[in-house]
Amino acid sequence: MANKNPNIEGILNHSKIKTEQSVQKVDETLKHMIKKQLNINFNSVAEQAKVSKGFLYKNHRLRSRIETLRKQQEGLLSVKQVKRNISDASKDVIIASLRKRLKGLEQENKELKEKIKVQFGKIYDEI
Repeated sequence: MANKNPNIEGILNHSKIKTEQSVQKVDETLKHMIKKQLNINFNSVAEQAKVSKGFLYKNHRLRSRIETLRKQQEGLLSVKQVKRNISDASKDVIIASLRKRLKGLEQENKELKEKIKVQFGKIYDEI
């Protein structure tokens, strides 16, 4: 016959301890990510802390903290974005200098063609 009042106190205590450890692990991960200026979102936090995304979504305190940190980072440019902006600016400078060089070479080419025509005319007159 089944026990109508099972003793699940040990299981519940173990579950609470495990949850507290996971919350602590996520808190440490968030501190580390803030310090290193890493992108904070549910995927990255779950991956770094080695917990499930479901755990992060279910725990209201962690969820609101991650959402707040994510919103704070929206205005900040990431390292990749800064590098991309710098490289775009340098590309624009390179393109402008190449266009200027191309115009100069086209002009020089035009002048050389004219000189060749003159030289060919002189050679033809001598024949």
